[in-house]
This record gives sequence, structure tokens and C-alpha cells, in this order.
Amino acid sequence: MTQPATVFEVGAMTFGEITTDPRTGRTPSPQQRVQETIEQARTADQAGLDVFGIGEHHRSDFIASAPSVLLAGAATVTERVRLASTVTVLSSDDPVRVYEQFATLDLLSGGRAEIMAGRGSYTESFPLFGYSLGDYDELFEEKLDLLLRIREQNPVSWTGRTRPPLQNADIAPRALQDPLPVWRAVGGNPGSAVAAGRAGLPLVIGFLVGPITAHQRLVGYYRAAAAQAGVPDGSLRVGASVHGYVGRTSQGARDVMYPYFAQGMRENNHQRGRGFDISRSAFDDTSGPAGMLVVGSPAEVVDKILTYREVYGIDRILLQMGFGGVPQREHLDAIELLGTEVAPALRRELATNS
Repeated sequence: MTQPATVFEVGAMTFGEITTDPRTGRTPSPQQRVQETIEQARTADQAGLDVFGIGEHHRSDFIASAPSVLLAGAATVTERVRLASTVTVLSSDDPVRVYEQFATLDLLSGGRAEIMAGRGSYTESFPLFGYSLGDYDELFEEKLDLLLRIREQNPVSWTGRTRPPLQNADIAPRALQDPLPVWRAVGGNPGSAVAAGRAGLPLVIGFLVGPITAHQRLVGYYRAAAAQAGVPDGSLRVGASVHGYVGRTSQGARDVMYPYFAQGMRENNHQRGRGFDISRSAFDDTSGPAGMLVVGSPAEVVDKILTYREVYGIDRILLQMGFGGVPQREHLDAIELLGTEVAPALRRELATNS
């Protein structure tokens, strides 16, 4: 697979789960989780990571219903790290407000904001904001079209079915970056990958558990659709969003991550009460060389990320290392190792083999 010329980027992300600690029985407060999220962003910046992301959810067991607000808080305590929504559930939001919020974040952060727009695998926001799941696909495609129109021109005129039309509307403020980066976030849907390729948008793929090659076809669809639309292959970008954890040793990393990951899968996965149990043996299997999870020592994590690059041609990877309520001290340690040991080793390896 042709590798992109873009510098390889490594980042950390969070959903800000409020999960009962399976070891202590304590549940963090929303205020604690908010403050910890800002501290995670600061640590990511100081450790030299490229990206810090916060994903949108609208339930009481998450604190990130307003990622742009949290990212604005992160902007005030960071200097270099890029600040991304991972993900913005665009289907149930207003593209005008999304652009305004992230353009404001871009100005506040000195040009470090990014939007990762997705249809939403968690669907609580649809009834919350008065949308029907029967319009799931149309809502996203129309609103993404409007968001891209807004970032390309001002004033903007637009007509669609899912929101009132705009006629020479002045959308302000304008982002510092031109254009403001918008990624299309996908799970396993081939149609979404095709649409991203056709539009020439960067693609970020969400990975959970299973064989590492499970979504390989998406990149093929993405690049084929881009080629058919006349989008140069060299302008495309592919990123991965993956659960994982970096520890001093492989066994230690697994021992820290497993109980929290299992708790998160039971409590936070999709709908409370409808999660699923993952045994330690299944966890260890999907943590191995052929599995999706990126967990282990820095050297093992480097090897797994290089496998993702070989399989998918990625030029960015974001690790979600606190899922299920990993304690803050351990979470910060993992972020620091990712930035100070994993990322530099990856850059050296890729520079040697380029």
C-alpha cells in the first residue's frame, strides 16, 4: 500500500467516562472527570504528542457532551498539541454552530482545532435534539455538505431537507486555519469510506476488538472512490482510533488495562445494560500481534502501530488509554510514555525506512 507523505502523528483521546472503579468501588464525580481531562491534555502537550481528542456523548456516564468547550479549556493549558473532536455527532447538531464553535477554538488555540465528524454509534443525541433515527443517513450527509460549504465560503447559501435554508448567511468568526480540518470518522461502514474518498476528506477509522485486519477493505474503498473522483492519492490521509495502554512492561500494561477495559465494555459500550463481557483470555488475544488493541511496553506498542501502518497506510493514530476509568495517575503515565518513548521511536523507525 502506498504510504502517505504526511509526517506520522501520534495522539491520545478520551470519552471522559464516569465509570465505577472495579478495584475500589468509587465513582468519580463529573467535576473530577472534567478536571482530569484538562490535565490529560496538558500532559499530552508536555510529552510531545501531536493530537489530543475528546469524543462527544450525551449520557450521564460521560462528561463530554460539549467537546468544543472542553477543548477550549485544554487550549488554555497547552501550546502545541492539536485539539480534535473524536467525534462530533454532526447528525444531531447544527453545522452552523459546529463551525462557529470550532472556528472560535481555532482562534483561541492559535490554529490547532480539528473536527472529526461522524454519524454516531451512540444515538442518545437523536431523540434528545428532536431527530429521528429513520433519517440517520440523510441527516449526516446533508449536514456534512453544509459544514464543508461553510468552511469553504462566506457568506453561504444552502438548501436542504434537514434544516432551514441559508441565504447569503454570514457565518462568523472564521477559523484561523484555511481550511479548518474536517475528518470523516467511520466504524465499519463501506459507504462512509466511499463518501470520504469521493469528497477527498481525511478518513479516521474506529477500532474496538477483533482481528487487526477487520477494516482493511475500508481503505481500499476509500482510495478507489477518491481515484474515481479525481482526488490525488497523495492528498489523502488515513487515521486510526484505537483502545490501548502503554506501560513499562507488556504484562504490567495488560494488568492495568484489563479490569477497566472490561468494566467499560460492560457499562459504557453503546447502551448501559447492553454492553458485553470480555474475558481475560479474549482480551489477551486481541492484545496480541494480530488483534486490534494496542497495549504493552513501549517497544510492543511501536510494533503494533507499525502493523497498523502496514495494513492501513495510516499516518495518524490516536490511543484511547483511559477507557473504563483507568485511574488518573496510571492514565497520565501512559500518556507520558506514549509521547516520550513511543512517538520518538516511531519517528526514528519511519525515518530510517522512508
